[in-house]
Amino acid sequence: MLFSKPKYSTVQVKKKDIPAGLWTKCPMSGEMVYNRELEQTLMVVPKSGYHFALDAYARVRSLIDDETFEECDAGMTSVDPLNFQGPSSYIAKIEQYIQQTGLSDAVVCGTGKLSGQMISLAVMDFRFLGASMGSVVGEKITRAIERATQLHIPLIIVSASGGARMYEGVLSLLQMAKTSAALARLAQAKLPYISILTNPTMGGVMASFASLGDVILAEPGAMIGFAGRRVIKEGTQQDLPEGFQTAEFLLERGLVDQVVHRKDLKVRLTSLLKALYREVAA
Repeated sequence: MLFSKPKYSTVQVKKKDIPAGLWTKCPMSGEMVYNRELEQTLMVVPKSGYHFALDAYARVRSLIDDETFEECDAGMTSVDPLNFQGPSSYIAKIEQYIQQTGLSDAVVCGTGKLSGQMISLAVMDFRFLGASMGSVVGEKITRAIERATQLHIPLIIVSASGGARMYEGVLSLLQMAKTSAALARLAQAKLPYISILTNPTMGGVMASFASLGDVILAEPGAMIGFAGRRVIKEGTQQDLPEGFQTAEFLLERGLVDQVVHRKDLKVRLTSLLKALYREVAA
């Protein structure tokens, strides 16, 4: 026939399966990044500069000199003061996150040397129930502050949190006052406190210790605030400015002192501690 139907190949080519867990998509550029490369760059996408969350122990390793970190209060775990049941019990959730993360709760605290300077360090981990602040988180951070006061050393807290832990009701809100009071005593001892805000730092954490640093640093693109953007927009019935609640937006308005790339953070902290601690000790 003159106009015969073209013949198409019926050969089926199987696409080679890509093993799961090897690549991560950058939310900023859409680029696929090899996970091993991400780990080598402290979970920062090399081209776009997007900062993925960094787990607490990886953060400790990135800041503290080798073999100098001594963890404190590692065995503290939450109880269920309100007998919170709901769709699933609070204790069941805690046990689930302990299994998933290997942490006892949402913060890791201890002492160690940062470029030779002994510090008290607390690092929050968003993987554990959104790093929400309950009684254990508040107590461990308070102890980290008191440890700095007792040892007469600087304090650094790395924050990442969705806010207060609703499962503990008003007890979670009390941690805001407790941590703030401990920081007031640290200030009376004339010891420096550097607060580092990572993505996201929201709610009761931002409304208490995270915003009380002598110097407040933030990672690029970090979302920082009290209520979320949608809640604020619905409450005010106003269009919010471009970049609202980002680290860069808050830097322009004076709430954040510096926005620091993760790869530069240890060097920046070293210089700040030398200036602040020498000035205080003199």
